[in-house]
Amino acid sequence: MSERLAHPYDDLDVIDARAPRFNQAVIGTLALVAFLTGWWPLLGLLALQFALGLTLGRRWCLPCVAYFELVQPRLGEGELEDARAPRFANTIGLVVLTAATLASAAGLHTLGWALALLVSALALLAAVTGFCTGCEIYRLGARLRGIGHGELRRVDPADVGIAAGAGDTVVQFTHPLCSECHTLERRLRDAGRAVVTVDVKLRPDLARKYGIGIVPTAVAVDAAGTVTARLA
Repeated sequence: MSERLAHPYDDLDVIDARAPRFNQAVIGTLALVAFLTGWWPLLGLLALQFALGLTLGRRWCLPCVAYFELVQPRLGEGELEDARAPRFANTIGLVVLTAATLASAAGLHTLGWALALLVSALALLAAVTGFCTGCEIYRLGARLRGIGHGELRRVDPADVGIAAGAGDTVVQFTHPLCSECHTLERRLRDAGRAVVTVDVKLRPDLARKYGIGIVPTAVAVDAAGTVTARLA
């Protein structure tokens, strides 16, 4: 196995992009099994798994441990992505599965199974195609927050180290372990763009100041720091 760039249980800012799909395959399959067998308490166990993973870390998430200990050593580490979108998707799964469990416990089985099948369908869709509805909701929200954030309309050159009198520059908010971030930076530099990177791991204060909800985020700015285009 090739050496891991990110520790699966400690580097929580990023995640192997295949890990969420594996988790979604497990959750989607078990939610479907619960429906087919009529054993609704299984929905509560799935919700509990989400809750433990989100609050105590990936070591408490059984599908996560299965992926990192059994699958990843054989396939190698996949591309690393920002972990916030899959984490948000898991939060949605927790809420819906909890609602399904409570509805079933209250005797509202039609509602409970409808919610369970919704989770199963969306999770299996994500596992098979890579399209994660919860992740896309998070990314859309992050983009809207960023566009609406007053500071993102201008980046203070002093904050990011843009020299006085510099021409058009791309400011890219990045993370050292994010595969997509490295790809974007390389593409921009190959295109002849001047790029200044801001490591959100080292400068979380700037990530907060400029409302960066996900990496990579890249904007073109003029000499005064005014944002002229959003590139990613």
